[in-house]
Amino acid sequence: MEKSSKILIFSTSYYPFVGGAEVAIKEITDRISDARFDLITGRYDRKVSLEEKIGNVNIYRLGVGIPLLDKLLLPFWGAIKTISLNRKNNYHSFWCLMVTFASGAAYIANILNGKKIPIILTLQEGDSEEHFRKHWFGLINLSWRLALKNTQTLTVISSYLANRARKFGYKGEIKIIPNGVDINKFSIFNFQFSNKEKEKIRNEVGFGRNDIVLVTSSRLVKKNGIEDVIKALPKLPENIKFVIFGEGKLENKLKKLAKDLNVSKRIFFKGYVGHSVLNKYLKVCDIFVRPSLSEGMGNSFIEAMAVKIPVIATPVGGIVDFLHDASPNSEAGRGQTGYFCKSQNSESVAETVNKVLNDPKKEKVVENAYNMVIEKYDWNLISKQMSEVFDKHIKS
Repeated sequence: MEKSSKILIFSTSYYPFVGGAEVAIKEITDRISDARFDLITGRYDRKVSLEEKIGNVNIYRLGVGIPLLDKLLLPFWGAIKTISLNRKNNYHSFWCLMVTFASGAAYIANILNGKKIPIILTLQEGDSEEHFRKHWFGLINLSWRLALKNTQTLTVISSYLANRARKFGYKGEIKIIPNGVDINKFSIFNFQFSNKEKEKIRNEVGFGRNDIVLVTSSRLVKKNGIEDVIKALPKLPENIKFVIFGEGKLENKLKKLAKDLNVSKRIFFKGYVGHSVLNKYLKVCDIFVRPSLSEGMGNSFIEAMAVKIPVIATPVGGIVDFLHDASPNSEAGRGQTGYFCKSQNSESVAETVNKVLNDPKKEKVVENAYNMVIEKYDWNLISKQMSEVFDKHIKS
């Protein structure tokens, strides 16, 4: 890639507010050192700087520090900022992460500006079809159609999102470039983690020596199906515990559900944990489980596979791209990488946990999943694919 390459990124949130899209931006841009990356996002908190550099990205935060107001203003304020920055920096392309308030700024700027900058749109959305139909009075559907109509290059993180883009009328080429895993960070504990260290961390969290620990790293929202795991616990032996790494609006509701079901002592709410320590916490657990109602892809599943623990998921959205069910009566072929349960079905969650615990080919399934992650989901590979996308517009 040429030294002079310049890309303006649009993301409704960015560090210190972190989700899958934000991680993807940082992991990719950190690995492309010979390009200039600027980023427009919302401020949301008066304590954060209006401008700063994180990694290889120059960040411009817009707003007054009031989350809802900043988000609503972002498409318009962002468009004005985009025009100003483009006059100074002459970007080769705009890179929009999802069809959001921030990406709206790129499309509006192109309408207002005489010279249209090529837009690269990356779809990462994990929302359900119901969410698309009911929320914002159908404006989400409309915004998707308008954005796709004015997108020059489309990348998606799963075949599910590629199909959704086609349904919304996108006619151009679609590149499937998934999110990934920092292999060095997550897989290191497969080789440098003693039983003594593992037991020490388990004790710190509150697990007993004979406990079997289910784990999830998820936002506490309806689509991630956390309540179905909680409802499954009374159907499982007392020594099966559940640790939750994540925050969200359903936390109090989930804690009440646990209390009502008399399983509060078997559940550990640990809040948000950064990637710098999440890997070791995953490694000391026994089964990753997230019975999602919908998923664009789901980085958390891939991260669990990278630390070599079995994964339970639902066959929804982009999950089917990487998780191939290990049926109980078959041999562990190379294609089997995890275990499916039914969505919104706590009985199925409990049955699948028991299936994993009693599966004689479990270690082979885990090894299959790990090898798949190494071959297809390393951020180094994914950043090269995105670099080629950026390079296309630099040369055009």
